[in-house]
Amino acid sequence: MSAPDIFDIAVIGGGINGCGIARDAAGRGLRVALFEQNDLGGATSAASTKLVHGGLRYLEHYEFRLVREALIEREVILQLAPHIVWPLRFVLPHHKGLRPAWLLRLGLFLYDNLGGRKILPGTSAVDLANDPRGAPLKPEYRKGFEYSDCWVEDSRLVVLNARDAADRGAEIHARTPVRRAIRDGDLWRLTVGAEERREIAARVLVNAAGPWVGSVLSGVIHANAQEAVRMVQGSHIVLPRLYDHDRCYIFQNADDRIVFAIPYERDFTLIGTTDRDFNGDPGAVQASAEEIAYLCEAASEYFRKPITPDQVVWTYSGVRPLYDDGASKAQEATRDYVLTLEDPPGGAPLLNVFGGKITTYRKLAEAALDKLKPFLPDAPRWTHATPLPGGDFPHDGFEALVARLQGQASFVAPETVRRWARAYGTKARRITEKLAQESDLGRHFGADLHECEVRYLVAEEWCRRADDILWRRSKLGLRLRAGQAAALEAYLQG
Repeated sequence: MSAPDIFDIAVIGGGINGCGIARDAAGRGLRVALFEQNDLGGATSAASTKLVHGGLRYLEHYEFRLVREALIEREVILQLAPHIVWPLRFVLPHHKGLRPAWLLRLGLFLYDNLGGRKILPGTSAVDLANDPRGAPLKPEYRKGFEYSDCWVEDSRLVVLNARDAADRGAEIHARTPVRRAIRDGDLWRLTVGAEERREIAARVLVNAAGPWVGSVLSGVIHANAQEAVRMVQGSHIVLPRLYDHDRCYIFQNADDRIVFAIPYERDFTLIGTTDRDFNGDPGAVQASAEEIAYLCEAASEYFRKPITPDQVVWTYSGVRPLYDDGASKAQEATRDYVLTLEDPPGGAPLLNVFGGKITTYRKLAEAALDKLKPFLPDAPRWTHATPLPGGDFPHDGFEALVARLQGQASFVAPETVRRWARAYGTKARRITEKLAQESDLGRHFGADLHECEVRYLVAEEWCRRADDILWRRSKLGLRLRAGQAAALEAYLQG
């Protein structure tokens, strides 16, 4: 039997943290292998509120370091991936029975100034009684504030980090569970694979398995010590579009939670999220009837037209693997990341990753590589100034990109070209350069999904199943009928 491949780092988990670490490490010249049991970004990383934000409500929990870091990262990521990240404006109505207006002003002043904001506009007051931004709201909400944050296509952020890691030499293995990991002196020896098994070795093991971080410790590594993991469920609902303008809303609730209402996929509105402790299989998490009713009631407190569960067209839910800091309420548990390093004498090191936010994933990756410096060749940080695949254009240059792509494929519908630009950025040229005439689009699967795009996703983005394409690389699942989705699945498996 041949000797197993030896990597510098093996990463368990293909969510945003695992893929961010793999990208950072590969760009430092390290030999990296990443293993994900399902699709990349298929669990917690696909179930966020889709925001790159500082976390306004975290100020109330005095998490100033986390908020400052996230606010700085907000503009960094906007410039690294302007195709999948873009500015949003949020309207915060003043609720007379909850936080006073002076406290909101103070919080927003801190939010504007903690992170050295340079690109995004600051906070302004809004006369909701006489402004279109107040039209969808009940008449008692007469004043409010508007501030900036950013949208992110969360699943695409994951896969772009994986793509860049692979382009820099990392091995990315989706649908490849790690069966066993044992220490053998100064190496980890891993058994990986579903049906076909493979043995590899690594000098360092990173456990970035998200909600499965604890089960990897107990079931894969067979560690004696159990880290404190707090599983918190967050659910979202999607409804037909509730209002016409492009602003988002952030609503305060009497239970101290906040709920967002955000324009979504042109024709819909996204409302979320919930926060409750979770026990069970993270892979089977679903929005409960109680959570759906809660989100409808919370939004109905503000919107003129009542929102009811029968209006909901789709729901999604995820489990956040937070570090258990002893908070009494799920919404008070820290969203900061925690990295724990096991470095037994004469044994290979293990780094466990807990918590974190989409917004701070890049800083988490840098912190992880900093912790691992004693065991790996040193190399400088680099991800802060290097665009993600497709993001090599100015943060305010999206419309120019759309125009260039449309010029290369004039016969393609403008809304399709715009969607390609949003999804793939400059990489969309990999699709348009192969199109000389309309027939080159290939088979039509429904909505504006054609064979040329499917082939790109299979070749470049590890897509193997219809759900990978319809619900993670895109949200076209909202537009395809069940029979069309089944035809796409048959094509992929054919």
